[in-house]
Amino acid sequence: MIKARKKKLNAKDLIGQICIYTALIIFALWVLLPFSLVFLTSFKGIKEANSLDFNWWPKEFTLQGYEKVLEYDMGSAYEGVPLIISGFINTLWIVIPSTILGLFSSAISAYAFAKLRFKFRDKMFSLLLGTMMIPGTILLTPTFIIYNEIGWVNTPLPLMIPGMFGAATCVFFMRQFYLGIPTELIEAAEIDGMSYFGIFFKIMVPLSVPALLAQALLGFIGGYNDYLGPLIYLQDPEMYTLQIAMNQLKSYFAGRNVPAMMAATVISIIPTIVLYIIAQKRFVEGVATSGMKV
Repeated sequence: MIKARKKKLNAKDLIGQICIYTALIIFALWVLLPFSLVFLTSFKGIKEANSLDFNWWPKEFTLQGYEKVLEYDMGSAYEGVPLIISGFINTLWIVIPSTILGLFSSAISAYAFAKLRFKFRDKMFSLLLGTMMIPGTILLTPTFIIYNEIGWVNTPLPLMIPGMFGAATCVFFMRQFYLGIPTELIEAAEIDGMSYFGIFFKIMVPLSVPALLAQALLGFIGGYNDYLGPLIYLQDPEMYTLQIAMNQLKSYFAGRNVPAMMAATVISIIPTIVLYIIAQKRFVEGVATSGMKV
């Protein structure tokens, strides 16, 4: 009886695992197949890419698409530099400072909400979470009017300064992580005479490196992929970020050089893929340990 019961349980587990892996494979193919089509099309010739006879695999590999993308420099902020590289550089110096300072602001705020005791703490945190319920599109017009009045339009400041004050989602995530850190560590540090900032930098930050890296990666990708903000506030072509540069390339190559447009897409994706591969272990660890005892 016991053996038969074990066999039944094993059969159920096996069926469950088959269903899970089948769903994961289908989802992976759903994500990877479009990207593989983009990648392979970038190596096709113009005639083959525009042909009505669809071929998944290129008949003849060519780099003409990449050559055309790296030749196009109209509107580039740097003389002789391709537009897509210029957009990438502009994106980095806009996104990196706001990501780093915004992560610091969010982390120290989360530490305060998680471990410090002060009046109206829970109400302030609830108010912060309430701001997440406001759609960003509702605030587009009033924020644009404000930035226009103070002379920030056509500068990168509207894309940098707000992000430096942190994000509600990041505060919520880091607060959940800090709640999992034993309070006894904080109390012991306070007994030893350590200040709040000393506790944060010497205890909280080292223990939360995986979570911080996960949020830094998410914040960077969010800024890297931002299209609406640069489209509204950056009017000078020399300040165009990568996403706006991609739109300009699409307008130039659309209908004439499909492989070049696919090549531009591949080039724009490479930095985020490399960044994720490097930080993958820490990223998964940071997400998985949120809200757990460290």
